[in-house]
Amino acid sequence: MRAPAHRLAAAGLLALASLSATPALATLKSGADAPDFTTPAAQAGNEFSFHLADALKHGPVVLYFYPAAFSSGCTTEAHEFADAAPRFAALHATLIGVSMDTIVKLKRFSTSECHSKFAVASDRDGAVSHAYDAVLVGFLGWSSRTSYVIAPNGRVIYSYNALDPEGHVANTLKALTNWTATHPAAASR
Repeated sequence: MRAPAHRLAAAGLLALASLSATPALATLKSGADAPDFTTPAAQAGNEFSFHLADALKHGPVVLYFYPAAFSSGCTTEAHEFADAAPRFAALHATLIGVSMDTIVKLKRFSTSECHSKFAVASDRDGAVSHAYDAVLVGFLGWSSRTSYVIAPNGRVIYSYNALDPEGHVANTLKALTNWTATHPAAASR
């Protein structure tokens, strides 16, 4: 009897996670221009169109990519971002997660795992993940676990890439806090 494809993929991801315990550096470095994009998104089960340039008009954006909605690591990370959502909001930041999942799946994920506290976006064709060098090598159709903090001027101010979900929330929150302390007017547009 063959194992279902999603179990094989999850097992592969787990094996990859065990091999990559140390974080790698994301390709888009501090100071790089963040590629603009528009894609379907959901928050609290409601679908809308997310446009990065529009979000940046209101302050910084914390953009995080994750492999697959409802997988164990991605669920853990979504819970952690949901718990920290008020702290990101206090820093005038828009928080959004991106995966290659369907918008139908993300509508459910946005309510159950994100606790309706932030949006998740669908990158079905992988264009956004490719633009941010956030494609999980060896896993067709999955984004890598990569987090960015983007200033209102559209420049990357922080990037972090590690398959382990631990550290993404704390690291982006720290980078955002440090940036906000030196750019108070820009942070609260």
